[in-house]
Amino acid sequence: DVAYVYTREVPEGLSAQPHRIGVADVNTHGWPAQLEPTNFVCGPTGFVETVSDILVALGHEPRRVKTERFGPTGG
Repeated sequence: DVAYVYTREVPEGLSAQPHRIGVADVNTHGWPAQLEPTNFVCGPTGFVETVSDILVALGHEPRRVKTERFGPTGG
């Protein structure tokens, strides 16, 4: 199952509102912490940090949150 969160524009015909991913999105569409899933979070640094923090706040073990960051290097 895939859930989409649109941050700027929602495709025509969908009733969703654009927003940044939050606790409700991860809690509703992610695996429960009690199932002990390994979570993979990939994206720009801000996104990765936000989602990783949400997962840990929802009870996921930090060692089960795997991350990969990409984007500008600042150089």
